[in-house]
Amino acid sequence: MKTGIFCTYENYHQNAQRAIADQVAIVQHAEQLGFEEAWVTEHHFDEFHVSPSILPLLAHLAAVTSRIHLGSAAVLLAFHHPIQIAEDIATLDNLCQGRFAFGIAKGGPFPEQNKHFATPMSEARAKTLESMELVWKLLYESEVSFQGQFYQCDRVTIYPKPVQQPMPVWIASGDDDAIAFAAKHNFGLMGGAPFSIQKLKTTLAKYRQLNASGSEKLMLARFFYVARTDEEAISEALPFIDKFSSRMQGLATQIQKSGNAQNFTQLSQQSNPFDADFLIQNSIIGSVKTCQDKVRQLQEELNVDTIALQPVALDLAKNQESLTRYWQEVRG
Repeated sequence: MKTGIFCTYENYHQNAQRAIADQVAIVQHAEQLGFEEAWVTEHHFDEFHVSPSILPLLAHLAAVTSRIHLGSAAVLLAFHHPIQIAEDIATLDNLCQGRFAFGIAKGGPFPEQNKHFATPMSEARAKTLESMELVWKLLYESEVSFQGQFYQCDRVTIYPKPVQQPMPVWIASGDDDAIAFAAKHNFGLMGGAPFSIQKLKTTLAKYRQLNASGSEKLMLARFFYVARTDEEAISEALPFIDKFSSRMQGLATQIQKSGNAQNFTQLSQQSNPFDADFLIQNSIIGSVKTCQDKVRQLQEELNVDTIALQPVALDLAKNQESLTRYWQEVRG
């Protein structure tokens, strides 16, 4: 199992430059320790997560690292034109000398994103999967012609082509159509921090019914902090967990009132998915022994390919110390 960093560019101090610099410092520290991957999230209209332009952030990380593999977790594909995305990620793969992994998602559950990017929630998934079909053709074929519901092109060839043949692709979704799409193309799956083991097992079972070759992979994000004791770790993590819990529960209420609750089903099927205790239970937060047990459980029950840790302390030095303890004592 590979170990990665999950990068959400948290703006704890209302200073975007500091938030970006702190995230870069965490990735560089992780690379020095030996972490294999760093995954960057895309967020819009959110003062707490200052990562709307995901590919420039990844390009910067490519320039200040040399070994760690870099991934998008995920490009919200329905909000971008597939030709531009194909050109951007092919260029990025060249910049980082083949260290890039392309993770995609449909976006949500944030209604303002769909509104301002002119993509209704009801269309987002179909638009995402169609876009991915076109992106893949553009990456590896020439004179591409495409006639879809949302996108069309006539004899288009992009330059440069990616270094990797093929580029790794990951899809963040528990939706049946997206799982089938991933299984058909041997793409990997991504699981978010609030998803329980049982929910993830259900998703993987659906994948295996369609693709029994064993080629499925799971990149799993988890909130993370390891300290000398469980109490110390939880104390450091709670300010972030409480903020996340409050924000997401408020959003869930807003969506239910708007009549769009069907777009929130993946998480709402779990009991209290944004309750602070539930989040801590499904995070890697605790003492060295507690974190070892949680990682072992994930390996045994899900056969995780990559676990991407999202450090949740509000202080850069404490997050770096926690990552060092994980690498030296938890991972061992």
